[in-house]
Amino acid sequence: MSASSSGIVAGLTAAALATVGYLAHQAAGSLPPGLGRAAHAGAAPAAGTSKAPQVKKDPTALPGDSGKGARVVYSLRGDRVWLVAADEAVSRTFKVVPSAVDPAPGSYSVTSRSNSVTGSDGVPVEHVVRFATVDGVVVGFSSAVGGPTASAPASGPKARTGGIRESRADGDAMWTFATIGRTVVVVR
Repeated sequence: MSASSSGIVAGLTAAALATVGYLAHQAAGSLPPGLGRAAHAGAAPAAGTSKAPQVKKDPTALPGDSGKGARVVYSLRGDRVWLVAADEAVSRTFKVVPSAVDPAPGSYSVTSRSNSVTGSDGVPVEHVVRFATVDGVVVGFSSAVGGPTASAPASGPKARTGGIRESRADGDAMWTFATIGRTVVVVR
């Protein structure tokens, strides 16, 4: 190889390395926080931790253990409700304010409904959908009339009320969907 072709090869190699270095620098700048090697280069993960990034569960995803067919699903831990059609499509999901008395996980049926009543906490409520009784306390979904989107029971945390509060818009959807006999599945 002549001196001039060696110089060309060396120049092309240097240009290629410079380009790769530049692209690596650009890629490192677009990493999400915590994924770069600078902060913990060479450090081993703490005992009990995984090297893989943690994937957070979608809180709006329908729980897997929630039954089949048309149903209302109520998550005690998530304080969330799903209205599920017969084809397993979720037509609506929303947050609720839980009652002071929780039903046990399991399958229930809507037993009664009231368009407008005064709740056991003294608050006027509408679209009441009842599905369980726990130690003499009736448990159901309702919306506070004229209140905030989802108000907590007014009588305080020690009162044994069974009203699971939802917004008025969500209450309208529940009222339309949860007719007498509709299955209500309660999950942790």
